Amino acid sequence: MNLPKIIAGPCVIESEELLNSVAERLVQINNDLGTEIIFKASFDKANRTSLKSYRGVGLERGLQMLADIRSKYGLKILTDIHESWQAEPVGEVVDVLQIPAFLCRQTDLLIAAARTGKTVNIKKAQFLSGEDMRYPYEKAVESGAKEVWLTERGNIYGYNNLVVDFRNIADMRNIAPTVVMDCTHSVQRPGAAGGKTGGNREFVPAMALAAKAFGANGYFFEVHPDPDNALSDGPNMLYLSDLENVVKSLL
Repeated sequence: MNLPKIIAGPCVIESEELLNSVAERLVQINNDLGTEIIFKASFDKANRTSLKSYRGVGLERGLQMLADIRSKYGLKILTDIHESWQAEPVGEVVDVLQIPAFLCRQTDLLIAAARTGKTVNIKKAQFLSGEDMRYPYEKAVESGAKEVWLTERGNIYGYNNLVVDFRNIADMRNIAPTVVMDCTHSVQRPGAAGGKTGGNREFVPAMALAAKAFGANGYFFEVHPDPDNALSDGPNMLYLSDLENVVKSLL
């Protein structure tokens, strides 16, 4: 059986304690279900709504913490980059480099990520269609990426809201062999919480199942033991304790 690719972890690195608690749970789920969940956390959130919002621990400390998780738990690691110069040092630590949605057309960023020879996950911008993702995909493939995944995360819908057009998944499957559904960012309410992003985490399990029906073969979940007190994206993050049942529904 071809298992789906599953990515999970906290939105941003808050502490070693958080990373360890999430990693321990991912290892348990992998052992229980025979999956290989990829651990995700960001060392920097460079596109936060407000200047006052928490961004992370920075590149140097963040990469050391992610390297420690990889060494201690044997998990594959994914993190995002925002500038071309970050690709080389990040590529020495992680298995998958992620391109944020707002930056998915940035040619130099895509080329730098691809030249690491690692897998590149490109998130579809909120202002693009699935068919538009052919061009970022081609940039990364032609620049030497090991694999290129495309990720659906919703489209701008009026003000402070997103909507998922699941046809984008089928369109992107015509471009890339791996299409990931970002089940948590797709329920965001961008900037809708007074200088912060709001969200509706109760819709996350249904988003995953709907994406499966449209042909998604990867799933992205931001998870946290206590999302209501998380430092970034709490309203749309899934409770860590709920992750295993959601993953079971997709197998």
